[in-house]
Amino acid sequence: VQLVESGGGLVEPGGSLRLSCVASGFSFSGFDMSWVRQAPGKGLEWVSAIDRAGRRPWYVDSVKGRFTIYRDDAKNPLYLQMNSLKTEDAAVYYCATRGPLQGVDAPELTPMSKGTQVTVSR
Repeated sequence: VQLVESGGGLVEPGGSLRLSCVASGFSFSGFDMSWVRQAPGKGLEWVSAIDRAGRRPWYVDSVKGRFTIYRDDAKNPLYLQMNSLKTEDAAVYYCATRGPLQGVDAPELTPMSKGTQVTVSR
């Protein structure tokens, strides 16, 4: 049972990346899903969330207007489209089966999630 994130990499400020999350060994089609990140030397931060129907997207203020969360449960993945990236967006990004839409205020990791590294630098 795993959550597998991909799509991270090195990008210049102002660039874009699309992160993907797929489930292995189970289906998250019945879950509200979230993205959480951890920057070097900092704590976890909820970034975005979406309900099981693919509606009611939620974003932390710092990414509003730049990031878009969406899902395609028919094909399994959860996505996070990240545009106009800033150096402060650099972090390891994880998908999670719990999050702010479920009233989980304290950011947390889903144990089977490994994360994908996003580096924003010239």
